[in-house]
Amino acid sequence: MTAPEGLDPRAWLRAAGRLFGRLPQPGVRMSRLPDAPSIPVRDPWAGDPQSGARVLKGEFAVEGTTRPLDTAVWGGAEPTAFWAAAAHGFLWLRDLRAVGSDAARMKARALVSAWIAGAGRGAPVAARADVLGNRVSALLCHWDFVAESGEDQFRAAVMAQIVEDARALAAALPAEEMDARAFAALRGLAVAGVALPGAEAYYTRAMRFLDQELGRQVLPDGGHVERSPAALLSVLQDLLEIRGLLGAVKQPVPEALGSAIDRIAPALAALRHGDGGPALFNGTREEIAGALSAAFAQAQPRARAAQRLPDMGFQRLAAGRTVLVLDTGAPPPRGQDRLAHAGTLAFEMSVGRDRLIVNCGAAPAAGAEWRDALRATAAHSTLVIADVNSSELKEEGLGRRPEQVSVQRHEANGAHWLDASHDGWKKPFGAIHRRRLYLGESGEDVRGEDSIEAPNPQPFAIRFHLHPTVDASMQQDGSGVLLRTPSGTGWVLRAEGAKLALEESIYAGTSEPRRSEQVVLSGTPQDGPCLVKWAISKLG
Repeated sequence: MTAPEGLDPRAWLRAAGRLFGRLPQPGVRMSRLPDAPSIPVRDPWAGDPQSGARVLKGEFAVEGTTRPLDTAVWGGAEPTAFWAAAAHGFLWLRDLRAVGSDAARMKARALVSAWIAGAGRGAPVAARADVLGNRVSALLCHWDFVAESGEDQFRAAVMAQIVEDARALAAALPAEEMDARAFAALRGLAVAGVALPGAEAYYTRAMRFLDQELGRQVLPDGGHVERSPAALLSVLQDLLEIRGLLGAVKQPVPEALGSAIDRIAPALAALRHGDGGPALFNGTREEIAGALSAAFAQAQPRARAAQRLPDMGFQRLAAGRTVLVLDTGAPPPRGQDRLAHAGTLAFEMSVGRDRLIVNCGAAPAAGAEWRDALRATAAHSTLVIADVNSSELKEEGLGRRPEQVSVQRHEANGAHWLDASHDGWKKPFGAIHRRRLYLGESGEDVRGEDSIEAPNPQPFAIRFHLHPTVDASMQQDGSGVLLRTPSGTGWVLRAEGAKLALEESIYAGTSEPRRSEQVVLSGTPQDGPCLVKWAISKLG
């Protein structure tokens, strides 16, 4: 057999031979290298043909960040850790399979072959537990696409890599970084335990740690400790895959696993807008809407969307066709805050399938400057004091942060009131931010009050970021901003107690950043507490 085009045949064969000589994990009875998975397993999630077409051209897009991906650049310029984890976890195989052409199959084989030959496998991120889990799962779930019709040496090299990675993964658990990524590691080991002959011990090991992580990470209200809708979706997907594996081997679903899925689905629904996509908090992007719908189809939730998530720290207000989602919780604990934003008391608003008020989105795979700009308080629809973030942004998570976040909710005759506060600026300014919100029973009347209680007056800005599909214009007398949604509905935002302006913004909730606008209420109170009242009302 010849090595894939562009690769040194001797290096590729040496790599294959090196893999053949490795022994399986102690406790796993594998008399010889398997020829193929003993039980076929399939990826339950659809890939994106457009993303697959980009991989065919040598580009891989992750969370809005695109970098070269080809056989010659596995060891190229150092990418961000987030992008590298997706690349070395072979998440692009799903998209190439969605293309479905012979060219896509050959591209997949070339990338896998180059990686096995050593062009990528030496990267430190490649040995991380969640990356190992994703790679093992990807290769086994796409075996028929990548390897089944390949030549003997290629199939043997791929299977040897799977065995080696599964062995390393079993030894790495429990993983050192046990946040939502732990479930990817457990899912990968469970797939290996089901699909590889004689590897049942891997499955047993994965299930033993699964109960532990469910109890530690999935909150009583069904939320996730990282407080990210995207992380919660990722956990649900991993749990649904594990549940599917249990069905394939005719094993009962453990009570803890079934209970977690039943709790997560209505919690995730609470964080969903009328268009089916998620609210953009803590590293979440609008573009995961398709994956969200697919997960709901498999989860088949028994309960309707939750209206409040007291443990995860979010509130959902719904009336008429209007939905508001508010961040009313303290930031996630240290060690679980890698994707956390400084968006305490921010809210988003949608009407039907139209998003009106949003946060700016996220770019976790981008460089630090762009990533942190979107994590900043100013990138959220909330108040900011003196351009200082409500939580201190750090590379590994958050530093200074709100310690006390309170919320009270009242409902009557279909209307909703919220009264919330946080002390994120207590250390720098001795300040408390209070936000009161009202949603009328028709869904056509939203009112708010933002106040600052501080010993010394500070400049402030209250931002309402608009979805890029919203058309905005100042009223002629400057007393308000007219907002028109794609469906043609008109709204007006008015305020008192602050200067009102319409300014440029940017939206990073979709595959490419888009220009947008924001309504900004600003001021510098001369004395006493700051109090700004505002309202968003439907026209006509």
